Amino acid sequence: MSLPPEARQPLGGFDATTVGVGSMVGAGAFVVFAPAGASAGAFLPLAVVVAGFVAYSNASAMALLADGLTDGAVDGREQLGPWTGFLAGWAQLTGRLAACAVVALTVGLYAAPGSETVAAIAAVVATTILALLGVTRSTLATRAIISLVIPVLAFAVVVGMTSPASSAATGGAMGASPGIGGVLQGAGLLVFAYAGYGRSATLGHGVREARRNIPAVVLGALGVTLGLYLLLSVSLLRSLGPIALAETAVPLRELIRGAADPGSAGVLGTVITGAAVLAGLGALVFLTAGLGRRTLALSLGGELPELFSRVSTRYRAPWISILGAAAVVVVLLLTVQLPTLIGCAAFGVLVHGAVVGVAALTVGERRWFAPRWLNAVGAAGCVALALALPWRSVLGMLTALAAGAALRGLSSRRRRGTG
Repeated sequence: MSLPPEARQPLGGFDATTVGVGSMVGAGAFVVFAPAGASAGAFLPLAVVVAGFVAYSNASAMALLADGLTDGAVDGREQLGPWTGFLAGWAQLTGRLAACAVVALTVGLYAAPGSETVAAIAAVVATTILALLGVTRSTLATRAIISLVIPVLAFAVVVGMTSPASSAATGGAMGASPGIGGVLQGAGLLVFAYAGYGRSATLGHGVREARRNIPAVVLGALGVTLGLYLLLSVSLLRSLGPIALAETAVPLRELIRGAADPGSAGVLGTVITGAAVLAGLGALVFLTAGLGRRTLALSLGGELPELFSRVSTRYRAPWISILGAAAVVVVLLLTVQLPTLIGCAAFGVLVHGAVVGVAALTVGERRWFAPRWLNAVGAAGCVALALALPWRSVLGMLTALAAGAALRGLSSRRRRGTG
């Protein structure tokens, strides 16, 4: 398979940071604050900070393990063994399947309210066709998308901050105190909005002077993302209040609808919708191609059936893997609710992060950005946030992990029998 553009043309620090921000700030920002707000209530900004800290601890561990690697694949198998590495990779893969469903549903909710599932499936079909044709989201496309999405999100922040505060935010109904469990659950859900942190941490040789620039890229990308999410959370709480925020599936549209004057609300709502659709489709293209590559790698390594290793000769796309992933995403869209899907996606990120954090503890040569205590706290934080997620998400992902382990065992035995 051909190398990604980042590996062919090394990026400077600013461009790499842009890629990192673009990998995190996307469709998730348009939907995740509602279920996170339902869990964390008025403490939503605290949940944003907790999630950001865990994301940085994971990213620093990934950057430490990826130092010197050329393929960007970090799953801890070299440090902890093949089964643990497979667990991390499978959690990442299944979490991304849920993430595909989330971003597709984001497109549907903003573009076609009332027919969101149909629109989401149409988005999956369209991006699957692109993936089968070998189309991926380039660095240039990432920069273009983020240059449009971030100004829209920043505008939403300004509108929410400058409009009259809701009665709930000024002393009305604020809802019951969420407690520590609610804050942890909200932070766990918000990890989904940071899920792209791994890309900046594993750019490796795709960045000029990687050993010097990668730590700054990780810090810069996460710092920008954390700041934006913190402002968004405060703006949403001020404009809608915790109860109204928890009751909507499209919080940014509701913010604009409630804060803007009637004459401009329609136009501004269209701008928000356009940004959500653009971010969602861009994320779907990236995730679908990544799912195909990850499934192909696991198959070539003997951990999944050989069927998934088939690659089209014309477009060099792992077509069986891509079609299989698309089918699973469609089933998820038809059977699972959005908050549960967000929880599943976050659970996959957190399991992968916990494994990577433990693996990073074994590294002898430390770097300033990844002290051993941070790896330990990050791994423990991943476990705590994963277990704090809604029980349906936890149960669903534990079932998926068990199914993956069984599939790996079956594939390994079958290949040994025919080898």
